[in-house]
Amino acid sequence: MDIFGVFGIRGRAKEVHHLDDAFQALGLHPARVPDSVKLAAVKLLKEAEGGKMLDAVKSCMDAALLLAYCMLGSDSFMEANGRAKTDAAKFRLRLSIRNGESLDAKLAMLTLFADTIHPAVVQEFDLEVEI
Repeated sequence: MDIFGVFGIRGRAKEVHHLDDAFQALGLHPARVPDSVKLAAVKLLKEAEGGKMLDAVKSCMDAALLLAYCMLGSDSFMEANGRAKTDAAKFRLRLSIRNGESLDAKLAMLTLFADTIHPAVVQEFDLEVEI
């Protein structure tokens, strides 16, 4: 066990910094994303890649695209990123809904469970939490 990591002496994980940079590039201020969402996203990314991210910057950017779309909503996301990225995010979200257990589905569900998802995205894709 790393005693420095337990007490946060080393600071935030580099992957969280990569996510922050990706959110910023996509028009979502990183402060609007709760740390719990960032940490959970990093955990999901690592699990999906077998425990270690080979290209953390690319993985974080890919995840941030879908997370930012879910959090900003289609209109704000398009304003910040244009039609191509918006269409790509919508396509990934539609596929994730169909496939259910993919990384993208888990990332979208993360925003739903964390109550950070934009209401328009919930309505457009008919998302709900079943308890």
